[in-house]
Order: sequence, then structure tokens, then C-alpha cells
Amino acid sequence: MKTTNSFVLRQFRIAFRVHGFTLLELLVVMVIIGLLAGYVAPRYFDQVGKSEVKVARAQIDAFEKAIETYRLDVGRYPTTEQGLDALTKTPAGVAKWQGPYLKKTVPPDPWGKPYLYKQPGEHGDFDIQSLGRDGRSGGDGDDADIGNW
Repeated sequence: MKTTNSFVLRQFRIAFRVHGFTLLELLVVMVIIGLLAGYVAPRYFDQVGKSEVKVARAQIDAFEKAIETYRLDVGRYPTTEQGLDALTKTPAGVAKWQGPYLKKTVPPDPWGKPYLYKQPGEHGDFDIQSLGRDGRSGGDGDDADIGNW
């Protein structure tokens, strides 16, 4: 009986060693995963910021084209008071409006803030601007202003 128990115990130990991982092996794997995450995460989040800037530029470009079409129909640009809403809703007192000039309502910028519209603009006939991630004038990187100039 003692021989049988020794044999079973020995087989159990061999099976346990073959199928399990030691604490050291698990720790090494966790360190490797942590190093990879530390290397990849900053690059990933940097790309997310760049994509938001690209979306803002694309939206501003679409607004510019819609405003130019508005001008061709109406004969002038929307006023600052009318703003970008003049592209989706008929402004009061504008008889030649043939819009909507955008398929949907004017979206907020990628950071959830409204675009700024000014006519006449400081940089051209009109200015369209996003204040960037921080929502304040000026800034660098993702916080920089994005405009149609």
C-alpha cells in the first residue's frame, strides 16, 4: 500500500510540474506585458490626438465648401450672428436660400465644443475656428487652435 501511495504521489508531482507555472514564470510574463504596454500605449494615444485634429480640419473644410455654396445662392456670406446654423436652417430675411447646405446639423468639434464663425474674418472673408482640446485661444499640440486659414 505504501508503494502504491508513493507511486501516485510521484505521478501527481510530475503532472503538477508539467502543467503548472511557477510564480517566477508568471512574474516574468507580467513584467514583459507591462513593458510592452508602456511602449505601445503612448504611441497609441498620440495617434488618437492626431486623428481628432484631422477630423476638425476635415469638418472645417466641409463648412468652407458649404459656405461658398451659400454665398453663390444668396450673394453674400452668412453674418456672424447667423453663424454656421445658416447652413442648415433658413435665416430670417434671406429669400434666395436654397439649402440646407449640410446634410446634418452643425456638429461640435471633436472635443465637444462649438465651432466659432466670424464674418468678416481676420484671416479672410470669414473665419471658422476650433479652439482645440483645451477650449481656449492659443495653445500648442492638441490644444492649438484650428482654423480655415
